[in-house]
Amino acid sequence: MDSIEIRKSHFDVWILVLTIVLVSLGVTMVYSSSAVLAQERFGDGYFYLKRMLVFGALGFGLMLAAMNVPYRVYCKLAYPILLGSLALCALVFVPGLGRTIGGATRWIQLGPLVFQPSELAKVAMVLFLSYSLQKKAEKIRSFSIGLVPHLFIMAVVAGAILSQRDFGSAAMVAVITWLMLFAAGVRLAYLFGMAAAVLPLAYIFLSGEGYRRRRILAFVNPWSDQYGAGFQIIQSFVAFNEGGWFGKGLGEGQQKLFYLPEAHTDFIFSVLGEELGLAGVIFVIGLFALFCYRGLKVALNAPDLYGRYVAIGATLLICLSAVFNIAVVMGLLPTKGMTLPFISYGGSSLVVLLTVVGILLNISSYKKVNQ
Repeated sequence: MDSIEIRKSHFDVWILVLTIVLVSLGVTMVYSSSAVLAQERFGDGYFYLKRMLVFGALGFGLMLAAMNVPYRVYCKLAYPILLGSLALCALVFVPGLGRTIGGATRWIQLGPLVFQPSELAKVAMVLFLSYSLQKKAEKIRSFSIGLVPHLFIMAVVAGAILSQRDFGSAAMVAVITWLMLFAAGVRLAYLFGMAAAVLPLAYIFLSGEGYRRRRILAFVNPWSDQYGAGFQIIQSFVAFNEGGWFGKGLGEGQQKLFYLPEAHTDFIFSVLGEELGLAGVIFVIGLFALFCYRGLKVALNAPDLYGRYVAIGATLLICLSAVFNIAVVMGLLPTKGMTLPFISYGGSSLVVLLTVVGILLNISSYKKVNQ
């Protein structure tokens, strides 16, 4: 029988190119969507652009570093990274460190630097699941070993994020956990039972606060509160409608001019739809679809189970975030703060996700070779 050796080879160039294209598009759209707002708030139309460029430079630097760190290193650091991310989530409530924006306390501020710990917590969950699933591979179909420990850790991480009033990130953790358990071979009966248990809790959580109920009602019928909870999604619809087939042209959109809230962050895809039209929308969706294909291909070709699970989790983290954001701005999901990966303005998201891409590229560079 032939022996198998793992060798380092070339990384997946497609993933790197797709990432560069998405970030470049993001820098362009952030400037287009924020210049007027930045001039109004800070007297500098380039304010958000300059910060985006700094975040991008830092993110690409960390991506290059992660590309050169053997991915197996994270296997040994799964628990420290997880515990560290939970500690950071707790620090947002420390007076003088935590920063509250829009009624939600989700950020840590150190001088001019602002960081959102939930972004790291999602990556920590992927690394922990990858470590645990490969370790328990032979007993993964056992209820007490394959499901319960992972469900418990998911509840802890999601609970820490929910305490920051960030339902979107908590839901992302739950969905990624479910899909990674599915990929690892956990029994479908257990997984559907898990979903059946979580959905009622999600409903209770969503209906427990007045502002969440208003968002759900606005999702069902935005025009019932067109100047309140439904205003943002209606303005998003207007932006897509105005964009037509090929858009009004880069920089020519009108909805970003104080009509569409969060135009440079959560709803930047609406600005893109107005300025680049349906063609631009399809182009961006195609980029993420291709990224998903290449990421899952890296997972299939990974030299071991740990690399496979990390690649699956990394791909899901990026592509599901894109799906959720696009679904929200198109009215397919209730309005919830979640950025579009690589494109929306947001330093924590951009830096963390570029680092995740670096890990994915490192995994892609290892191949099995028959001796």
